[in-house]
Amino acid sequence: MMEQNNLERRLKQGGLDEALRRLYPDVTRARARCEGVLAGFRQSFGGGAEALFSAPGRTELGGNHTDHQRGRVLAAGVDLDILAAAAPNHSGVIRIQSEGYPLLTVDLREARPRLEEANTSAALVRGVAARMVQLGCPMGDGGLDAFLTSTVPGGSGLSSSAAFEVLVGAMLNQLYWDGSCTPVELAQIGQYAENVYFGKPCGLMDQTASAVGGVVAIDFADPARPVVEEISLDLAAAGYALCIIDSGAGHADLTAEYASITQELAAVCRLFGKEVLRQLPEEELMAALPRVRAQAGDRAVLRALHVYAENRRAAEEARALREGDFDRFLRLVGESGDSSALYLQNVVPTGQTAKQELLFTIALARQLLAGEGAVRVHGGGFGGTAQAFVPLDRLEAFRKGMEAVLGEGSCHVVTIRPAGGVQIG
Repeated sequence: MMEQNNLERRLKQGGLDEALRRLYPDVTRARARCEGVLAGFRQSFGGGAEALFSAPGRTELGGNHTDHQRGRVLAAGVDLDILAAAAPNHSGVIRIQSEGYPLLTVDLREARPRLEEANTSAALVRGVAARMVQLGCPMGDGGLDAFLTSTVPGGSGLSSSAAFEVLVGAMLNQLYWDGSCTPVELAQIGQYAENVYFGKPCGLMDQTASAVGGVVAIDFADPARPVVEEISLDLAAAGYALCIIDSGAGHADLTAEYASITQELAAVCRLFGKEVLRQLPEEELMAALPRVRAQAGDRAVLRALHVYAENRRAAEEARALREGDFDRFLRLVGESGDSSALYLQNVVPTGQTAKQELLFTIALARQLLAGEGAVRVHGGGFGGTAQAFVPLDRLEAFRKGMEAVLGEGSCHVVTIRPAGGVQIG
């Protein structure tokens, strides 16, 4: 048997249990999972890992499609995550072995975006590393090897891409930069990689929620310095569980649908010489509605009205949680879902009639909730997932009812995790 290194011994002897307890509800299971990634690292790279890292998926609690308009959101890190064993390799190359996938190799000597890597994990790795070097990370001939395993389902709406970006940033930050980056800076680096290298015009919410963890109210009025407020929330004490429901519709081919939202809102803003809606007072838009409808179109106006109202709702949701008024919070969640469907129109892909999986999922959830709790579109929309707050005494019946129609494993019960992208040991 190969000799264990210090990290492996600490894990085996319970030395990491306190850190694991903070992240996972079941420490024994978490320890076994860590042992698995350390073994996977040895098998993949022929030596022992030097550190363990974790970055969580995120759930959007409020503020649907407001972040890219410098708006307000309410989000949380969840207990589903990407876990990694890593070590520097000083080769100028990042090698990532994700469980069940081919080895990913990125040569850091080529820092510019590569067209052939668009929409791939390689683009995210290259973008995160390049941005960190631009910001002053002394990577030199740096590189790293990492073995990854994930419990964030792909296409789940829990933003596995943001978790991946934050994870890569956290590994480089700790192994090469002595932890100099703050969680918000790591989020901004991840967004840069996704916008410039991956090719997706995303906002900053996903990365911030994954990097910071817990429940966070975020105001993106100044995207360079977002205001992040941590909010305490004990769902179980409130009598509810949080479910993320897979509608069965993928969103891999929906980049154009997502982009249409930012494009149409940009068309509205251009009529007033602005870049984003946060710069345009709602009263100015309302006073010019005939002109805006004629030049930008009705859907663009409806989407703008959603963003204005959703910003107010996100702030009210945060206030309701701070004041312990969970019933009011749930009413606002329901209003958010209605606005997304009616005004933002990100529940059914354009022109789809027979295939409306996400809208059907929301309707089914409302039937099963029978007037209790709340349900809404989750995240980007069009395909993907719905989010439901389910009374604990209805949880098992709700889960069974959803999975009887949508398939086993379609209803994910998640808990909120108090930490974001971190080094475990």
